[in-house]
Amino acid sequence: MSKKLDNKLQNLMENSLGKKVKRRGFLKTLVTDSAATVVPVKTASAFSFEKFFQKHYKELSAEQKKKVFARITKEQKDKFGVDIKILDPNPLDGVKYAYALNLSTCNGSRKCVTACAEENNIPAEIGSYIKVLEMPIGTMNPEKGTLFYEGKQVPKDGKYYLPVQCNHCDNSPCTKVCPVEATWKEKDGIVVVDYDWCIGCRYCQAACPYEARHFNFKEPTIDVSKLNTQQSYLSNRVRPKGVMEKCTFCLQRSRNGQYPACLEACPTGARKFGNILDPKSEINQIFKKKRVFVLKEELNTMPQFFYYFD
Repeated sequence: MSKKLDNKLQNLMENSLGKKVKRRGFLKTLVTDSAATVVPVKTASAFSFEKFFQKHYKELSAEQKKKVFARITKEQKDKFGVDIKILDPNPLDGVKYAYALNLSTCNGSRKCVTACAEENNIPAEIGSYIKVLEMPIGTMNPEKGTLFYEGKQVPKDGKYYLPVQCNHCDNSPCTKVCPVEATWKEKDGIVVVDYDWCIGCRYCQAACPYEARHFNFKEPTIDVSKLNTQQSYLSNRVRPKGVMEKCTFCLQRSRNGQYPACLEACPTGARKFGNILDPKSEINQIFKKKRVFVLKEELNTMPQFFYYFD
């Protein structure tokens, strides 16, 4: 990218801070003002106009979605040599998903971390959407925890384990700062990202107090032998370089009546998930009968990821 075009992009991003702008308008301004800029052949050959000028997910008709999914399927076939299936499960009426984690029984095995990566086609550079902190007993301050704790023998004496991931906040700061509305909260409580609409400004990453947003700085490294071919447009499809990604409560599973992969992998049953609006659900009963708490309550983000002790 030329210096002139790079400066123009920077100015546009700075001017859009705190404002909701149309991505197509943003791109039109950028293209118009930089029309005289010569694009390198290598960049032009890799440039996909179909993808670049694609409508926002919410604006796509059923027929347009079919074309988009067909394009993604072909791209992955060409790149990885495997056939994938792009799903698009919709939120269910009367459902609001929430997560609860029993810190009394989490043993720090990090099997949830591995399951998350495998289910969601997370590149090696990111690793997982879940981080597990080894915490000294007596504090809930994540800054006191250790992420890269050593030793296969867990749990350790004098320690407990605090898994942290996207909290799918009802008052989510990440969705508010996105200048092009590439991320939003769905009616079932899941915060999602339209990866084809994301411009990679990373405002959402800076706004998230839980460090739950992740950015692909380079072309993702994917182990083709472990590629999950059952993919969803708004969740676990392979993401490109230059976009944000995050936990989606495995919506490709949860919206089809399954549990998130991290829950199924938990060896101690510490993880609980379900429809908090259902009075008979386990998650609803935990919320009513246990002393639940959230991280950084003072920020009023209203997380839908709760913790409790027995």
